[in-house]
Amino acid sequence: MRRAAASDRHMKFALIDRIAELVPGERIVAVKALSLAEEYLADHFPRFPVMPGVLMIEALVQASAWLVRETTGYAQSMLLLSEAKNVTYKSFVSPGQVLEVTVEAKAIGADVSRFVGFGRCGETEMVKAHWSLRHFNLADKDASLAPLDRRLIADARQHMTLLRRDR
Repeated sequence: MRRAAASDRHMKFALIDRIAELVPGERIVAVKALSLAEEYLADHFPRFPVMPGVLMIEALVQASAWLVRETTGYAQSMLLLSEAKNVTYKSFVSPGQVLEVTVEAKAIGADVSRFVGFGRCGETEMVKAHWSLRHFNLADKDASLAPLDRRLIADARQHMTLLRRDR
């Protein structure tokens, strides 16, 4: 059996299954269908499987990152959460439910963006927050990383075609 490489050891959650609406520079609506097959549910309250609150926030962050990418023409490879505030959790997201996240851009700048948004299941609000992202290219600090920036941006563009395949 092959030993896991360092790059294989990190866990990445793709928390956006589909983008339902996207208005560059303004807003995005995306969905995450929670399945009992998601591995983290076995560890998070095993007898009461629910989506961890931090992953609800991550779904909002990932949706906002797609909004920034589309607004800026995929100018930067890295989009990271820099601040989350006024986070409120109202209920649990359980397997079988669909979390719909709605994100509005307050400002999308060259290297920092600010957002407000919420997630709901049907008419029930599950989470709401204000947050900001910082965005940059790895080559900004190390020019030798420009090929990696290009690969990450190309991968993001390809992923977007999957997220919007029904449009």
